[in-house]
Amino acid sequence: MYRRDLFKGIGGAAALGGLAATKVAAEAHAETPEMGPYAQPWDPADPNIPDRRDIAPMPDDYFTPGRFSGKTVIVTGSARGMGLGAVWRLAREGANVVGVDWLDEQGKAAMDEVAAAGFNVRFIPGDVSDDAVCARMVEVAVQEFGGVDAALNNAGVMDGVYSGDPVDYPSQKDLVFASVHEATEAYWDNVFKTNVKGVFLSMRHELRQMIAQGRGGSIVNVGSIAGLTGLSGNPAYVASKHAVNGLTRNAAIDYAPYGIRVNSVNMAATDTPMVARAGELVAAQSKAIGPNNPGMGRIKIKSIQAYANQTARPATVAEQVSMMCYLLSPEAGNMTGATYATDGGWTAY
Repeated sequence: MYRRDLFKGIGGAAALGGLAATKVAAEAHAETPEMGPYAQPWDPADPNIPDRRDIAPMPDDYFTPGRFSGKTVIVTGSARGMGLGAVWRLAREGANVVGVDWLDEQGKAAMDEVAAAGFNVRFIPGDVSDDAVCARMVEVAVQEFGGVDAALNNAGVMDGVYSGDPVDYPSQKDLVFASVHEATEAYWDNVFKTNVKGVFLSMRHELRQMIAQGRGGSIVNVGSIAGLTGLSGNPAYVASKHAVNGLTRNAAIDYAPYGIRVNSVNMAATDTPMVARAGELVAAQSKAIGPNNPGMGRIKIKSIQAYANQTARPATVAEQVSMMCYLLSPEAGNMTGATYATDGGWTAY
């Protein structure tokens, strides 16, 4: 394995040319895992419906060899969860990847691991609501790899607490989700700063570069079922994700003449640190509210897939990343302006 330096922050220089490194990495990692079956039987079997089957989860390390060979992709929120899953799959598929996250140490460690596996990645620490960070991620992509072909705007929050802090509901209450009459401006402003301003600033710099290059591109914004429907008790998250989907549709119209496609993915519960953290906060909040909680948030909590599954499992990171990477790739040439419900059927009923 050749040596490479991981780009960290404003300084630093690449140890290896981007396109050549990607070609070598793609060739070195071209063996694809088998996908497996469509479904698998219940174990133990359902005595009332013996033929019951669960949708089989795809392998976490599945990829399509060479799909992004020679292309450069920006991924925001790359330190963990779906962002990190996307970094791994994009890199395995031949992409140069520039990752961005405000979880500095965790983000650098994660990207170090990807680089150590022989892939060509760079990491920019910072908050996407800071215009300078968004400008820098594009600048690094251009300087290191010659441009920006695609972008996954994944960075997002469910509440106003810095996601690197441990859950402590009593001290964080003013920044945690709450119904409108009890919500604070700080909670609202923090959620919108990341989820809406951050996506806007990211898109602005990505689109400027794509237009300047004159070779088209693809942008995928990460929304949520909260951007397609209501979601009890979290007005800022719901409003912000509706805004993300509005930005997606608007940009798709404006940039189609430049050969640039813009779509969003909108998931229900997925097995990520953000969802786990939200669950902790909801539990702590419910305990604090006590019997006066009307409980409207419990009227619908599972997707079709989860209800039908023996263990009521959420979506996996790999399942979400699969759709993201498809939309980012040239395979999805006819797909633009759509808000895809990657939600296991949550919005279907």
